[in-house]
Amino acid sequence: MFACAAYAGTTLATVPQVYQAPSYIRGTVVRVTNLAAHPPSAVVTPRVLEPTAEVEAGTSIELFTGGGGLAMAMHDAGFRHLLLNERDRRACATLRGNVAIDFNPDEAPPTALSDAWPLIEGSVNTVDFTGFAGQIDVVAGGVPCQPFSLGGAHQGHLDERNLWPEFLRCVRETRPRVILAENVRGLIRPSFKPYWDYIRRSLTAPFEQRIDGEAWQDHDLRLLKALAAGGDPSERYDLDFKLVNAADYGVPQVRHRVLLVGFRRDLGVKWLTPKVTHSQEALRVSIADGSYARRHGLRPGPPRIPRAAVPSIAPLDPNEPPPLPWLTLRDAISDLPDPVERQESPGYVHHVGWPGAREYPGHTANDLDRPAKTVKAGVHGVPGGETVVRLDDGTIRYLTVREVARVMTFPDGWRLNGPRGEQIRQLGNAVPVKLGAVVSEAIRDAIRPHLRTT
Repeated sequence: MFACAAYAGTTLATVPQVYQAPSYIRGTVVRVTNLAAHPPSAVVTPRVLEPTAEVEAGTSIELFTGGGGLAMAMHDAGFRHLLLNERDRRACATLRGNVAIDFNPDEAPPTALSDAWPLIEGSVNTVDFTGFAGQIDVVAGGVPCQPFSLGGAHQGHLDERNLWPEFLRCVRETRPRVILAENVRGLIRPSFKPYWDYIRRSLTAPFEQRIDGEAWQDHDLRLLKALAAGGDPSERYDLDFKLVNAADYGVPQVRHRVLLVGFRRDLGVKWLTPKVTHSQEALRVSIADGSYARRHGLRPGPPRIPRAAVPSIAPLDPNEPPPLPWLTLRDAISDLPDPVERQESPGYVHHVGWPGAREYPGHTANDLDRPAKTVKAGVHGVPGGETVVRLDDGTIRYLTVREVARVMTFPDGWRLNGPRGEQIRQLGNAVPVKLGAVVSEAIRDAIRPHLRTT
């Protein structure tokens, strides 16, 4: 059972899988009532996610939630979600099918980590966050990446899917202690640098609001003057961004992403990007010395050194213990049974074989003994063979949805709504849960001295 307040007694089994947004958000503005005016909600037990944090780390709003990867990571780190927002109907059905309920502005907000995640389905443009002012510790989200993706149309700020202004508005209306955003590495390509610099200055000084009709370049000039003048530290954020490779943090996938973290300046937090825990070189060593083959029960033979296509980005600290080997596709899926075409495997969710895998120039299969290629969510299908794997006997097949979910470090019990293509798209748009956990836990530890006590 997973509910809050008026939803007590509602089981997840009764949540509809095909859903129409409630009338109070279609074409209107959703107004969030003052949280302090509500009594506590009922405490419930989620079906899939049991809180792993010993104590609550704070409250959060999650924007652009998608299939739930970053939301899961934040929850696991101890952050209590007061609101999720997502516009894609399939992703919303996925969230409801696991841990979410529809947000009701007249009902009490969650008061415990075991409460359901309140979800608004619809465009973020329709949501008024001012009712959460002063109640939020972290605003987080994987801001839609298509405008800046290397595989997209590269329209950047001109693309109507550029929702950085809405992320900024949520920060301005809620005044969180921390900002966390994830995006593709294309965001920091040279052609987008002026706008990327502007995004960061906007988030550094979110209360220096852009005037209606003002060009972003003119707003940027005002921001530069305001930042040079200093300003109230409670209205400034100290930002840090890093290009990271998820494989360096225990994700069995080469996935380069920009992580932006900001702390409100009055907190005085000094942020350091979490140190890498895994490396390509350690994987090479484990293959060369035979320990990798022994772990997987492989036959002895010449060392199978993975291609050095993409080295680790993050530098290694010589004063730290040596990193663990990168996790490979074999590490991620070897314990799963061989899939059967068009049949679900007993005891597993979404582990269905899919026929028709092919290989051709530019569309090559994954190697079992290296991290998987970046899982993508292209609107014209998945290019580059990201969902194809070459087996030990040389044959190829499609990865099942469950195997792709393993590559994205989603839990095995997490159900994805829709047909196979929609499920893969949700995963390709997600933040790997493990990468999100590393960052979420580091944020939790950094703000622990500043946690709310009421």
